[in-house]
Amino acid sequence: MDDNEKVMSQNFIHDFIDEDLAAGVNNRVQTRFPPEPNGYLHIGHAKAICIDFGTAEKYGGVCNLRFDDTNPVKEDTEYVDAIMEDIKWLGFKWANVYYASDYFDFLYDCALKLIREGKAYVDDLSADEIREYRGTLTEPGRNSPYRDRSVEENLDLFKRMTDGEFPNGAKVLRAKIDMASPNLNMRDPVMYRIAHVPHHRTGDKWCVYPMYDFAHPLSDAREDVTYSLCSLEFENHRPLYNWFVDQIGFKEPPRQIEFARLNVNYCVTSKRKCLELVDKGIVSGWDDPRMVTLCGMRRRGYPAKAIRAFIDKVGVSKAYSVVDYGLLEACVRDELGDSAPRAMAVLEPLKVVIDNYPEGKVETVETPIHPDHPEMGTSSVTFSREIYIEKGDFMIDPPKKYFRLYPGNEVRLKGAYYIKCESYETDENGEVTAVHCTYDPESRGGDSPDGRKVRGTLHWVSAEHCISAEVRLYDRLFSVENPGDNMLESLNPDSLKVIPDCRIDESFTGARPGDVFQFMRQGYFCVDRDSTPDNIVFNRTVPLNSSWK
Repeated sequence: MDDNEKVMSQNFIHDFIDEDLAAGVNNRVQTRFPPEPNGYLHIGHAKAICIDFGTAEKYGGVCNLRFDDTNPVKEDTEYVDAIMEDIKWLGFKWANVYYASDYFDFLYDCALKLIREGKAYVDDLSADEIREYRGTLTEPGRNSPYRDRSVEENLDLFKRMTDGEFPNGAKVLRAKIDMASPNLNMRDPVMYRIAHVPHHRTGDKWCVYPMYDFAHPLSDAREDVTYSLCSLEFENHRPLYNWFVDQIGFKEPPRQIEFARLNVNYCVTSKRKCLELVDKGIVSGWDDPRMVTLCGMRRRGYPAKAIRAFIDKVGVSKAYSVVDYGLLEACVRDELGDSAPRAMAVLEPLKVVIDNYPEGKVETVETPIHPDHPEMGTSSVTFSREIYIEKGDFMIDPPKKYFRLYPGNEVRLKGAYYIKCESYETDENGEVTAVHCTYDPESRGGDSPDGRKVRGTLHWVSAEHCISAEVRLYDRLFSVENPGDNMLESLNPDSLKVIPDCRIDESFTGARPGDVFQFMRQGYFCVDRDSTPDNIVFNRTVPLNSSWK
């Protein structure tokens, strides 16, 4: 049994569905993914997407995308478009696209039905007064003084609310359930509030809007959803979900099943906190590669397959837990390690002059595009008398077990020759500016005919056949596992380092935004959308190995 099969066998949601199908409770599976279009999706949403769409796929069912656009104050078509792009990028397809606003007329009729049946009333209490009257977990609530209004008065007031007669906050429509219920959600919840705000789809048609707890279950039932899969904070809302569906009279109500949210350390997913990071300029935007928004991770170069593999490894449970960010990075490395083409790039260049290599001579060196996939072929890299290596690959006075270049030592150039350091040049500050070497002409390809061995292998680029690039070294945005409310005090000062003049082989000239490579010995890098024909910009997706303990 592979890892995916183990996860599926441990999926309690699917166990419930299997039981229902076996008992004849349902003969089909229909789910929905219901995001509110008031922000960008993040890694936590990826779990919900995989569960909603993956469950429908497993059972040959249907998963619809439904935008919960019941709060026009914060919603925008910008977020609608971004959400659609993220879902498609993850590799899922919805059967239909719906909006809660599609059901505004239907929901309004449902509200009128409850009023006529004496199960809803217009309340004049303010939001603070409603909270005060609601009681606590240990004390029952108190009835509103407006709870016993007649059906006729409630119908009249609700119509006047709808006609725009009252200002925001003046009145609400509440369900009449039980102010003594041990479940606070059942203590006469608000169904409609007044909001004189134009809606991104319905314009100025409405000035009353349904609350989530009212709109969501009835939208599910209207669409014939069989399983309403949601995160664990809605478990206490389930009785209210069922109450609304039952009172409106749906014969085959959806079954709500809750699962634990995805919590990942070293990051924040709260929209409020993410917006603060954007507004204060701490990050460049919602798609900053340090953000765990799906658009940010996509820009950084995280493959969609890696995110789905991460969600599979985390699994589905009801237990609260925090997942180590390192697991996500490991999934990214696994995916890119198998798929990313290899390339040579020097991030901090140091010039090496091979004194005994013929001046003007140029050779082509063939290196495998991927060592484990010979079918991907080879790439041609130009070799010449002057090359660049990493500044960190040379030391004047190295410590023990330093196997790279230093005076008198011999190393292998990847795919090319053995070279030996003969001397070096420094500037007035003692900084090394150039290294002089000799090469062994018989060692072409990186092997010596006399069988001598070297311990170090360096990557390189030809000084005459390379181009300059900007490289952005991204790391985790926070330096503590739980940034919490002290988010701004927990920022990692090394979350972004920009290297403006790296040297990459001229074959990169045709690289396009989104292309991902493994820079040998460095990590995985993605071409950023800021790139231009004259200036290629790379984002470090993830190092080859984690530096975090």
